[in-house]
Amino acid sequence: MQTCLLVFYCMKGGKLLNVSNSTISSQDKKLTDFQLYQNWKTINWNHVEKSVNKLQTRITKAVLQNKWNLVKRLQYLLTHSYSAKLLVVRRVTQNKGKRTPGIDGERWLTPTSKIKAVLSLTGKRYKAKPLKRVFINKPGKKKKRPLGIPTMYDRAVQSLYSLALEPIAENMSDMRSFGFGRHRSTKDACQQIFLCLSRKNSAQRILEGDINGCFDNINHQWLLTNVPMEKSILTQFLKAGFIYKRHLNPTKAGTPQDGIVRRESYTLDCGTIAILSIQNVPTLMCIPGNGFVQSSEDNEV
Repeated sequence: MQTCLLVFYCMKGGKLLNVSNSTISSQDKKLTDFQLYQNWKTINWNHVEKSVNKLQTRITKAVLQNKWNLVKRLQYLLTHSYSAKLLVVRRVTQNKGKRTPGIDGERWLTPTSKIKAVLSLTGKRYKAKPLKRVFINKPGKKKKRPLGIPTMYDRAVQSLYSLALEPIAENMSDMRSFGFGRHRSTKDACQQIFLCLSRKNSAQRILEGDINGCFDNINHQWLLTNVPMEKSILTQFLKAGFIYKRHLNPTKAGTPQDGIVRRESYTLDCGTIAILSIQNVPTLMCIPGNGFVQSSEDNEV
C-alpha cells in the first residue's frame, strides 16, 4: 500500500468527511469513472496549496540554514506528496497548452482523466518520451522558432520537480535576475533600471542585448552537477530527444524549449552565464527572454 496525502472529501451518510490523512491503495485505482469524477470535483484546493506551500517553506528554511541533506529529504517528500501531484495536474490542464498533446496524442480534459493522471504519477522507473518538434512564427521575422512539446505526463512530472526547485532557485539566484522568477517581471527590471539611473553618480547609458543560444547550448553535465534534484529524473528531462518528421533526434546539449524545469535551471545559472559573457560591468540584470541589461559610463562597453 502506498501512503499518500488525499485532500478531497467523500460522502458518507449525507455528510462531508475530510479524508486528507487517508491512504491510497491499488483498490482506489479501480474506482468507477463517476467516483473519480466526484473526487476531482470535491477537492479542497486551498488545502492542497497550503500543504504544498508548507513543504516549500520548509525547503526554503533548510536552504537558508545550509542543511542540504534536509533539503534533499524535503524535496523527496514534496515530489511524492499527493497534494503536489494534484496541484501539478491542475496546472498543466489549465495553462494555454492544455489542448496541445505531445507525441502520444494524450490530453487530460475531463475530471476523470485528471484524477487518473494524478494516480499515475508514481515516479517509478520514469522514462521521458521524446518531445514533439514544431516551428512557430517569430513576431515580425521570417525565421521560425523551434518549439518542443512534451507529453501531458512529462509536463506533470517536470512541474512536480519544479515545485521542489522553486524554493532553492528563489534563494540562490541573483536578486537582479528577473527572468522566470516567481513574482518577478519586466516591470521589476524597469524599476531596477530606474534605481540605477536615479543617483547623481549613476551610469549614463543602458545597453540591452540577448545571450545568443542561451538555452540551446547549456552544458548537460553542468546542470547535472549544479541543479539540486534527482539526477536520474533530470537526465530523463535533458536526454529525451525530439521527434521531427518521424525521425528521433537526440539532445546532446541545451534544455527543451519552453520546458518547465528549464525556468528553474535558468534562474540558477543566469547569473553565471551573464558574468561569463560580459566582464567589468557596474550593473547587469537578467530579464525575461534570456536577455540582459547593462548600465555603464564607458562608451566602448
